Amino acid sequence: MKFCKKYQEYMQAQEKELPGVGLKKLKKILKKCRRDFESHQELEGSPSAAQHCPHHCPVCDGTFFPSLLNEMSAVVGCFNERAQKLLELHLASGFRKYFIWCKGKLQGNHVALMQEGKDLVTYALINAIAVRKILKKYDKIHYSNQGQAFRSQAQSMHIEILQSPWLCELMAFHINLRNTKVKSKKKAPALFEGCSLTFDDDDKPSLSCELFDSVKLDIDLTCSICLTGVYEGALHLEELNILLSQSCAEYWEQRLQSERLERIRQAKQHWEYQCRAFMGV
Repeated sequence: MKFCKKYQEYMQAQEKELPGVGLKKLKKILKKCRRDFESHQELEGSPSAAQHCPHHCPVCDGTFFPSLLNEMSAVVGCFNERAQKLLELHLASGFRKYFIWCKGKLQGNHVALMQEGKDLVTYALINAIAVRKILKKYDKIHYSNQGQAFRSQAQSMHIEILQSPWLCELMAFHINLRNTKVKSKKKAPALFEGCSLTFDDDDKPSLSCELFDSVKLDIDLTCSICLTGVYEGALHLEELNILLSQSCAEYWEQRLQSERLERIRQAKQHWEYQCRAFMGV
């Protein structure tokens, strides 16, 4: 089964209408671009074989990328919002948790939480594949740097779904729940067998997830920008913090201490610079 058909069947099977990537529409845009280019080549009497669209194509650059950008933004926005609500529910306690359950008309059991978390990660990965497929098709038609520039733009706008911190949180969330079930000697549901916390030869941790044959996701957990929360707009990854503190306590403690020292050094350097500037030194 071709991926486009598989993707459409997956999106149609969702209980809630979720934003997705319009593969059919985007493919039509690329086909139109190809037809227009070949027609132009025929009128000029030059062969079209092994030729590509011009570097700046009004059809693709004016329609294809804006459409894809909007769709990616909608997918990431939906995923982040739903993941945040799910994790907020899991981490809540006492009356606040009861209030959230009632407000959302949800049933409070871990199996349902794990299933929803798995569904969200599946949604993220299959849409990531869809984006990768359509950009690969674009690269076959265009001999230009626009595809790579678009990828960089998507990353800078934080609409690359595989880079969402909430995806990392959902993976940690699942492992934490799975470990809780094992410790309580309760039978855990067979979800996310391919999701795990791994360590390299230097005992540095990373998250690994496999849900599709064509996608293997590895997230490096040594990046201080992702884990300290000291930057504007940064997220405090609570589930990941729990996972690392329980699974590699010694590494995590050393990591926190080194980052505290680095933050102190940077703060001291900043204020020294401000004082010198104020004094005109």
